[in-house]
Amino acid sequence: MDVVITQVETKDIRFPTSLDKTGSDAMHPDGNHSCAYVILKTNSELEGHGFTFTIGRGTDLICEILETTLSHMVLGKILGQIVQDFSGFWRQVTSEPQLRWLGPEKGAIHMATAAIVNALWDLWAKFEKKPLWKLLVDMEPKKLLSTIDFRYMSDLLTPEEAMEMLTKNKQTRNEREKEIHDSGYPAYITSCGWSGYSEEMTRRLCKDALKDGFTKFKAKVGINKEDDANRLKIMREEIGWESALMTDANQVWDVQEAINWMTSLAPYKPLWIEEPTSPDDILGHAAIAKVLNPLGIGVATGEMCQNRIVFKQMLQCGAMQHCQIDATRIGGVNEVLAVMLMAAKCGVPVNPHGGGVGMCELVQHLSIFDYICLSPTMENKMTEFADQLHEHMVYPVVMKNGSFMPPNDPGYSTEIKTESRHKYSYPNGQVWQALFAEGKFKPE
Repeated sequence: MDVVITQVETKDIRFPTSLDKTGSDAMHPDGNHSCAYVILKTNSELEGHGFTFTIGRGTDLICEILETTLSHMVLGKILGQIVQDFSGFWRQVTSEPQLRWLGPEKGAIHMATAAIVNALWDLWAKFEKKPLWKLLVDMEPKKLLSTIDFRYMSDLLTPEEAMEMLTKNKQTRNEREKEIHDSGYPAYITSCGWSGYSEEMTRRLCKDALKDGFTKFKAKVGINKEDDANRLKIMREEIGWESALMTDANQVWDVQEAINWMTSLAPYKPLWIEEPTSPDDILGHAAIAKVLNPLGIGVATGEMCQNRIVFKQMLQCGAMQHCQIDATRIGGVNEVLAVMLMAAKCGVPVNPHGGGVGMCELVQHLSIFDYICLSPTMENKMTEFADQLHEHMVYPVVMKNGSFMPPNDPGYSTEIKTESRHKYSYPNGQVWQALFAEGKFKPE
C-alpha cells in the first residue's frame, strides 16, 4: 500500500529554560528552548515527526508558514514518489516562485522547510524500519546522491566527485559500523559552561561530566573578558589540561575584537572559537582564522549558516577549521548531506551543533553516517551534547563514556512525547498557563 500524507499538524512548543539560564550565552542571555513542530499523518499507522529549533519568540511565525504554505506542498503526496526524486521535491519546495522571494533559501522560510523535510526523512526511515543513520549507510551511493540538489555548489563539488567519495570507503564500512556499535561516537559537552551559571554550578557540572566519561568541554564566552578568563580557569582546574576545551562567542564580536579577545584567552588552550562574529561574514571568519590558527585556535562555525552556499564559501576560503552543521537551520537532511560532502572533500571535520531541544537526538544520526561513509577518521571529530530536555523525547540519546551510542529505533529520533507536546504548547499548555498565573512570564 502506498503511504499517503493525509494531514499536517503543527505545534508551537516552548520550554521555559530562561528561568535557570540553561542555554544562556553572550548573544542570547534569556532564551526559552523551543521548536516549531510538525507531524505528517498518513493513511497508515506511520507518522513523520520533524521540527526546527528556536528559542522562544518567533516560533509562531514558523508555525504559520508551515500551516498556511508548506503543508500544501506535501498534503496528498505519496511518500514513495517524493523519495524517488527527493532532490526534485526539495528544489520544488525551496524554489516555489513566490515563497522564494522571502529567502531565497534562508531565514524563517528555510527553517520551516527543515521541519517539513526532517519529518519526511523520519517517515521514510520508519517506513524502511531503520534508524535514519542506518537508512543512509545502507543506501546505494547513486540513490543517496539523488536526494541532493547540487545547484550552486558544483564549483566545489560535482556529483561525480561525490560518487567517488561515497564509493571510496565502501569496503571498510562494516568495520566502522561495528566500532560505532561497540564504542559509540565521541561527544563534547556544553552544559557545563553556560554563561549564566555560577562558579559552584560550573565546578559541579564539570566533575559530574568527568565521572560520566566526558573528555571534551565547551564554555560560553563574550560578555566580559575577566569573567571569561575566570570561567576557563575554573574549567581547566576541574577538567585538567589533557581534556579538550572549546569556546563559543555566539556572534557577539567584530572581527578585530574577536582576534584581541581570543588572543587574551589563548593561555587556556582552547581548541576552537565558535561563531566569533556574524555568521554571514565569510571574509571576517577567514581573517580571524588567519591570526588565531598559529596560536592553536581554530574557527568553528555553521550553527547559523543559512544554506550550503555559505558553507561552500567558508570552506573555499579557509574560514572554518571545524564545520558545524545544524540539523534544523538549513533545509533538512538533504542540504546537510551536501554540506558534509563538501567538508569531507576539503578535509574539514564536521562537528555538529547539538545545543537545544531535540538537537542531540538528530545530529547523532548525521555524525554516525559521516564517520561510516564519508570521513573515516576520528581526528578532531566530536558532536555536541547538552544535558537538557532529553526527558521529553520519545527516543532520547543514549550516552556511554562520553559517547553517543547508535540509535536502534526506526526514524530520525525527532519525536517529542505527546504529554510534553501538550503541557509545553505555547501559549495554552498547562505549564505556560501556570507560569502566566504566577507572573513569571507575560503572554505575548
